[in-house]
Amino acid sequence: MYDNTIEKIIAIYNRSGLSISKFASVINKDRRTLTAWIDKIVTKEPSTDVKIAISKFFRYPSFIWDSECHGVDFEELLENVPEDEVRIIDHGYEGGLQYILEKEVDSRFVIHPQFPGPIYRDKVVPTPYKRVISAEAIQLKKQRYEQIFDYSFESIEWYSIESLLRFAFSQIGNFYTKSEKIQILELVHDTFYDNYNKSLYFFDSHSTKIYGMDTAYISINIKKNFMFFKMPIDSLIVEIQNKKLIHRMHRYFTSASQAPSHLNRMDAAKILRIVKGAVVSDKTLIECYHDIDKQTNYGPLFLNNISPDALAH
Repeated sequence: MYDNTIEKIIAIYNRSGLSISKFASVINKDRRTLTAWIDKIVTKEPSTDVKIAISKFFRYPSFIWDSECHGVDFEELLENVPEDEVRIIDHGYEGGLQYILEKEVDSRFVIHPQFPGPIYRDKVVPTPYKRVISAEAIQLKKQRYEQIFDYSFESIEWYSIESLLRFAFSQIGNFYTKSEKIQILELVHDTFYDNYNKSLYFFDSHSTKIYGMDTAYISINIKKNFMFFKMPIDSLIVEIQNKKLIHRMHRYFTSASQAPSHLNRMDAAKILRIVKGAVVSDKTLIECYHDIDKQTNYGPLFLNNISPDALAH
């Protein structure tokens, strides 16, 4: 049951209570398309855009579309998360910093929305968004630095390859100077290099189905069965204690059969050195890609994140 996308869409529609017209507008299709799926007239796999639209509108995790998610697993994911398993942390900027400091006091497993993570960014660029930082926030950040940069602190961090390349080479939405980029690349490199308490992964977000990872800082604590993510507005944090969801998210980034294509943790530092060298030497994105392709086996992963038109020049 629920072995294909159309069956899943029909189940979501039936549960939604929406009219055919309203549901069709959610997925940006006409009534006839939705009716054809319901009546099993059309069996062609719906587009990725349809899946994204449904996930965003109903706030379902993207992995509901995975082939491994079917039957009872799919039905359970459609159920509303019980209220006592969701908590909204709305304590302002300083309160959010304090919350994260406490929740990640022993270790952390984080999927970052962009490179670099805030701890590295703020260490080099204290006020990147031109906001006024209170004395309390400064003290909390100092505690955070001491915590994360301690050699014995266990930290597992995931970034997309695209976010690394955007940081180093994009001229849009990039407030870092050349000097700041070099300092940050060095800081991240030195934090992870030759430290078995820390693991750094860069994954290819264009070779698999990953939606929404570029919008929220996600922290998972599998031992204590909770995870939280930072909302992009008003310093809000959402904490989740739904064990099934937490373990599924964690498994997605730790299982060899499910994890997105990524760099071996032992090779991440080398990639950072290559990217830093490109920034120092004012090389272009394409020149950096060729350096990576020549010096490592990860050329194809990086190539997935570069426009074919850029390579043609």
